[in-house]
Amino acid sequence: MASPGGTSSGSSLLQTSGSYEDLQAVAMEQKKRKRMISNRKSARLSRMRKQKHLDDLTAEANQLRKENGRLLTSVIFTTQQHVAVEAENSVLRTRMVELTDRLQSLDEILFCFQRTPSDPWSFGFVNQSVMASADNLFQYRQLRIQNEVLMATKTASSSLHCLLELETVRTEECAHLNH
Repeated sequence: MASPGGTSSGSSLLQTSGSYEDLQAVAMEQKKRKRMISNRKSARLSRMRKQKHLDDLTAEANQLRKENGRLLTSVIFTTQQHVAVEAENSVLRTRMVELTDRLQSLDEILFCFQRTPSDPWSFGFVNQSVMASADNLFQYRQLRIQNEVLMATKTASSSLHCLLELETVRTEECAHLNH
């Protein structure tokens, strides 16, 4: 009942359909392999990009640490200079106050000596019966004291002027360092 030709055509059909399925399986296997190779390549490239990015960030972080160190050193140095200048300014201000007080005292003394010596009340002398030689001695001493006071006043005035100039320079330096 079954003809030998029918069997052979059925088996040939099975072989053909088996071959087609095998070809499809082989083609799918090749696609999978290509996809897997492509994925591996993409993953490797992605890892390389990530590693390069990480290396770049590490180098940048190191550079920023170095720059921070330099800036910190500069800030510490500038702060130390600022503190030193402030301390020196404080000493100079104190010295200026002392010299100003001294100058004022010397000015008062000078004012007393510049009053007319012929006025007996200016120095508290009431008794006019002093001998001429004693009067000359007193005037000599008075002139010597006036001269010393004048010299001291000039020195104090000059010192005060120098201190004021130095204070101005220091203040300008301090302002320059702060900016």
